Amino acid sequence: MSKPLVFDIKRYAINDGPGIRIAIFLKGCNLNCAWCHNPESISAETERMYAPSKCIRCGTCVAACPEKAISLTPEGIITDADLCRMSGKCAEVCPTRAIEISGREISVDEIINEIEKERPFFDQSGGGVTFSGGEPLLHHKFLIRLLKECGKRKIHRAVDTAGYVNTDIIQEVARHTDLFLYDLKIMDPEKHRKWIGVTNEKILENLKVLADTGANIIIRIPLIGGVNDDPENIERTAQFVAELSGEKKVVNLLPYHKIAQTKYQKLGRAEDFQLLEEPSKEAQLQAVSIFRKHGLTAIIGG
Repeated sequence: MSKPLVFDIKRYAINDGPGIRIAIFLKGCNLNCAWCHNPESISAETERMYAPSKCIRCGTCVAACPEKAISLTPEGIITDADLCRMSGKCAEVCPTRAIEISGREISVDEIINEIEKERPFFDQSGGGVTFSGGEPLLHHKFLIRLLKECGKRKIHRAVDTAGYVNTDIIQEVARHTDLFLYDLKIMDPEKHRKWIGVTNEKILENLKVLADTGANIIIRIPLIGGVNDDPENIERTAQFVAELSGEKKVVNLLPYHKIAQTKYQKLGRAEDFQLLEEPSKEAQLQAVSIFRKHGLTAIIGG
């Protein structure tokens, strides 16, 4: 795994754990979800994003590029990937933000400094910091350093994970984490492989292990129409979650929205975007009802 890169820092986050939070997003993911709404998180490497619709053909980026990798055409700018070294100079000078660089190296101290700026919001709302991705556990050594430093400062720590890592990693991270936001997607292993690229045995095993440690866990389920919103999958998911050790887990149901297409276009990967269905209101309410039947609180959103 390459050096940890941050691709976004979201302030005043209210859907990534309790209270008002700051969310730190690390690049790199070992899953390939068909509905991924952060495609810039998948690669662990720095990526360039370009929006032709924002480009005013001013040529500022062409002049700024130290490698002379950019040329201007009537259709917009073209970058020679063999020459480009991702210096980011083009993004720095672009007046319309048509060019963005996704992924930058940032030290533990720099991240902690950004987190500390938000402390007044944490204190007033019961919030804290959430580490997300991508899959933050792919950078577990870096993540643990951050978690330990936040712990010293009494800052509430949440980790958003899909759990597809070695079990010893998730156990070590659990020693320094106050809350896990744990993604569950599909219960059938072969259907899981079809839509996500891997089977789910390790994910389910790690969730059981995590629950056995007494960790505080919120289950998060992306709800995709025609993929995992059917009663059979929801029933199996509810039964599995209800049988986990410890207190009954709260479940956040996250309805799929068709909002990521522009990001795929900016990455030059428009063909990778899969137009899936948003779950119906009826399917969402039925899912809430099924979880309730198993003694679980399910919330749409979160």
